[in-house]
Amino acid sequence: QVQLVESGGGLVQAGGSLRLSCAASGSTLRINNMGWYRQAPGKSRELVAVITSVGSTNYADSVKGRFTMSRDNARNKVYLQMNSLKSEDTAIYLCTYKDYRGDFWGQGTQVTVSS
Repeated sequence: QVQLVESGGGLVQAGGSLRLSCAASGSTLRINNMGWYRQAPGKSRELVAVITSVGSTNYADSVKGRFTMSRDNARNKVYLQMNSLKSEDTAIYLCTYKDYRGDFWGQGTQVTVSS
């Protein structure tokens, strides 16, 4: 099993920045992909960003140029730097871990952007 704990969410004004963190623990493997999803009220869950074990990243079109995902393999952590936040970025942000065994999810952290 892999446990994921997100942190760093909060309330920020439009145009501001937040940095989310996700710590993985348990039986993590060296080869894995980690990602951030978000879910806003009344909307389906959407992929925000993913990162491979070697640091390759992909982003949703809606966040390209504003969000940056990174990872620290020594600490089993991933980060999501969110800049130029918009009201439509308001959502619960969930961290995921995926390896050959399947997907694991965190509980999420709330991000609220006030306009």
